[in-house]
Amino acid sequence: MAIRMPRIIKKSSTTGDVPKGHFAVYVGEKQKKRFVIPISFLSQPLFQDLLSQAEEEFGFNHPMGGVTIPCSEDVFVDLTSRLNRI
Repeated sequence: MAIRMPRIIKKSSTTGDVPKGHFAVYVGEKQKKRFVIPISFLSQPLFQDLLSQAEEEFGFNHPMGGVTIPCSEDVFVDLTSRLNRI
């Protein structure tokens, strides 16, 4: 049985390291971590729900300079792992 790794690219440096077809999000409740994820996630209902929650909490003013997702890192990794299987 093979272990399938999620397509998330976890990085912590500047915007210059976002590959084509991906975008950066900041995830976490207190300390934010930066993830680079595929743009294809934007069309998934689960991810759209997460973005709606982010909009309710932060509006369009994202203090980190990118999209900020207000959930724990574990929840985010679990959700994006499920999106990889769709």
